[in-house]
Amino acid sequence: MAKDDDFKPSTGRLARFAKLASLSAKLSAGVGARAVKRFARKDGEDASVSLLGAGAAEKLVETLGDLKGVAMKIGQTISMDPDLLTPEIRAVVAKLQNQAPPMPWATVKQVVTEQLGRPPSEVYASFDETPLASASLGQVHRAMTKGGETVAVKVQYPDIATAIHADLENLSAMVAMVATTSRLTQGKDYFRELQQGVLEELDYEVEAERSRRFSQALAPFPDLKVPRVFDELTAERVLTLEFLEGETLKEFLARGATHSNDERFRIARLLTRVTWGPFLATGLVHADPHPGNFLLLPDGALGVLDFGAIKQMSDGWTFANRKLFTALLGGAPYDCIGDSQRAGMVFDDPASARPFVQEVLDIACRAASGDTFDYGTASINRDMRNHFLRNALSLGAIRPPKEAMQFFRCVAGMNQNLENLGASGPFRAVFDELFSTSLSAGRPLATTW
Repeated sequence: MAKDDDFKPSTGRLARFAKLASLSAKLSAGVGARAVKRFARKDGEDASVSLLGAGAAEKLVETLGDLKGVAMKIGQTISMDPDLLTPEIRAVVAKLQNQAPPMPWATVKQVVTEQLGRPPSEVYASFDETPLASASLGQVHRAMTKGGETVAVKVQYPDIATAIHADLENLSAMVAMVATTSRLTQGKDYFRELQQGVLEELDYEVEAERSRRFSQALAPFPDLKVPRVFDELTAERVLTLEFLEGETLKEFLARGATHSNDERFRIARLLTRVTWGPFLATGLVHADPHPGNFLLLPDGALGVLDFGAIKQMSDGWTFANRKLFTALLGGAPYDCIGDSQRAGMVFDDPASARPFVQEVLDIACRAASGDTFDYGTASINRDMRNHFLRNALSLGAIRPPKEAMQFFRCVAGMNQNLENLGASGPFRAVFDELFSTSLSAGRPLATTW
């Protein structure tokens, strides 16, 4: 019989490392064989070979779901990538996006009581004991306020902070070893940036403030919706938000071929707007764009969830991208090296880096480069990854600013969502529209060149 505390992740650094090592040993042989089969195929042969079989995928979900924390976040990222997994296997691993093993009601009640000063029965008019979703740091319950408003209450797992610190210590040791042996010492700085972001996600009061800022950044886009925060029902480990009713993007994608291109294009337009609109207007990015964090609302709007990974980019980085959009959509000049340097990029040899950087921009800007674009046949993330692999020796001589890590996480994740949607249509017009709206409503930047 399962015990009430079976849901709890192990918190010891060695215990968590041992679980991951055991998982790696069980998966490595099968993954290796599948990788050989996949990459040994000839041009024109079927590429639909998953790096995980069905049994291995279930084992991955079970282990990472039990561990929660950073390990589970990594699994969420894997579940989005069709280059690694076939649709059938990706559907199994996608359980990690909002279906982790839940904590029991007694624990939920204890956390809410400790955080809000009274038990759920006294704080809320009603509180569903069964969670709506369970994820890497906490789980969500439907409830009703004393004022009669339906809300979503996110309750953090006990001891998850300790588990997160254990994961980060293990990863830090690995990063330090790789950085030393490869002489890529800047890897430590990038890891510290990501580490800080993960630790900040543990404070739901910080997340509440970020949700308000993101909502303000979305003001020019009425078809994008952020749930309202109930401050009086929010604390460090409990977050109460307006309840948004709708189908998640994850659920929509799971139904696959039943959707028309018109519907897929409509959603792709919304995803493009939520990625680039607030960034170009205010410098804010949503750096956790997995499909469980977006809701398709009945009125046609897109609901946005989970604001722990909202990142404020610098004026320099934001201005560089505004300038890139101006060049892309209006034909203005853009110096891929000079403008990148002004945004914080460092090049050991700028002249030799120019072809590499220009190719990065060419791949990244494909969707807005022509009148129409087909995400169903696109391979932006795959081609970018291959470009980096082909030029691996050059990467050590190119150093983006630390803040760029969260920006890349946002853009790459959303590109994956768009490729999984597979819509085709006039995306240049979508970018043109959102850029115009963002500039007219955006805040002035201190940086100008």
